[in-house]
Amino acid sequence: MSTVAAILKHKGYNVSTVDPTARVSEVATLLADRGIGAALVMDKAEQMLGIVSERDIVRALAANGSSTLEMTAGQLMTRAVHVAHPETTVDQAMQMMTAGRFRHLPVIDHDTLIGLISIGDVVKARIMQQDTVVESLTAYVSGSA
Repeated sequence: MSTVAAILKHKGYNVSTVDPTARVSEVATLLADRGIGAALVMDKAEQMLGIVSERDIVRALAANGSSTLEMTAGQLMTRAVHVAHPETTVDQAMQMMTAGRFRHLPVIDHDTLIGLISIGDVVKARIMQQDTVVESLTAYVSGSA
């Protein structure tokens, strides 16, 4: 069974973060420039305060209009952030994300942030798992295993 650690080993450990005082307009620019869907909000002590996603920004724009762009990441962020650990399985991560209806999952190891995975990363890992199973079954049935 594949784990979150395997996903991070493949995709890397880089995490985009913002200060809680960063304006939403700056966060939106960061997300667009890096082609990512979320950034973690971290304080000066490198403690995770929350997460700001494209979805958060769009919902705030719908509710508040253009004044959203002047809000800060700290005002807009989702504070109750679910996390995974390196040993979390791909299936467990998928279940957490589906049940919670969120697309990004920080990965914590011994109280230290080590990465961030997206639902796209999880789906890709799950497809790779299925491909391996299909290849193994095909080899078994054809007698080449």
